[in-house]
Amino acid sequence: MSKIILHIDLNAFFAACEEIKDPSLKGKPMIVGGGGRRGIVSTANYAARKYGIHSAMPTYKAIQLCPELIIREPDFKLYHHYSSLFFNYIKDNFSPLIEVASVDECYVDASEVLQNDPAPLKTILNLQQTLLKELGLSCSIGVAPTKFLAKMASNFKKPLGMTVYRRRELKNTLWILPITEMYGIGKATAPRLQALGIKTIGDLANNKSEDVKNMLGKSYFTFHDWANGYGSDTVIVDEEDPKSIGNSQTFLFDTDDYDEITALFKELSMSVSKRAERENKVGLTIQIVIRYYNFETVNRSVTLTKPTNKQLTIFYEAMKLFDRNYKDEPIRLLGVTLQNLSDEGSLVEQLSLFDDFTTKSKTEVIMDLLNEEYDKPAFIKLSDMKKE
Repeated sequence: MSKIILHIDLNAFFAACEEIKDPSLKGKPMIVGGGGRRGIVSTANYAARKYGIHSAMPTYKAIQLCPELIIREPDFKLYHHYSSLFFNYIKDNFSPLIEVASVDECYVDASEVLQNDPAPLKTILNLQQTLLKELGLSCSIGVAPTKFLAKMASNFKKPLGMTVYRRRELKNTLWILPITEMYGIGKATAPRLQALGIKTIGDLANNKSEDVKNMLGKSYFTFHDWANGYGSDTVIVDEEDPKSIGNSQTFLFDTDDYDEITALFKELSMSVSKRAERENKVGLTIQIVIRYYNFETVNRSVTLTKPTNKQLTIFYEAMKLFDRNYKDEPIRLLGVTLQNLSDEGSLVEQLSLFDDFTTKSKTEVIMDLLNEEYDKPAFIKLSDMKKE
């Protein structure tokens, strides 16, 4: 039985992050890259692409094409943050079977998730729309039985496209594309194939000539299989330690209700804590994200004296960050992330919020917290705590 492989590719990722940070950039031609005579375009948003601007183009040429072009220097810390949010969202809310391909793309084995789904394409579309709504990131998704086909499908329509490649339909989909658009065929190889009569991917799929085999060498069999809808369908799950554990959520309606905000922070903190405990991780830094009604996004963080994965500690620190930075305006989205992770077992002793080198009881510690000065009402209730 064929698998269901997704290739999810974030659209103009670096530029999208800059637009999240500064919503006034939306709709205006903008690039991420270096300025000056030797500067190179790293990413162009879609408004800039209408002028013919593309990645790897010299910046000065881009300015010639669009004199009002806005240039932003790369902010890799920002991009890493949203990349982590993206991958963590897929793992936590869709499928843990994810293979990271680069900072802005991944393969997902959705076979088990969608096997009994009566409307799988609707579910995938909902994932796409939710990523846009909750993270502010648009993506294109390819759906196919192999990784190669999924990759090709995601490239077919951008931005916010979803394309399905089925083996039985390749003659009218994949095969009509120029050989220059085939993933893996480089700029040097394509002209040599064209000289041998291979103008489209379909030409390669149906060609068994010795000339083509000799030209491609051992790679011929790989490319031939790919073009005919076969090849790897194995998603290699990244076993490396996560760099952060986070979760975010969009309100149904923009809100400035403090109780509603507090309740969501508590829910997000619980989610982050449970995942960190499940993966035996503790973190030294807690970060929050506040996205206002106008899409203005604020990131704030605090570094603790001791690593933690405890829900109450995460919640407490997140609320302190929020109270210090909230602008009393309606909020669209909140996020909580645990960063600077380490293995829980590598520490000699984990000290929770209540671990103190005094003889204070838990209730006394809670009272100390409640007596601290806040701009907002206290958010920890003694009734929520178990009796000692």
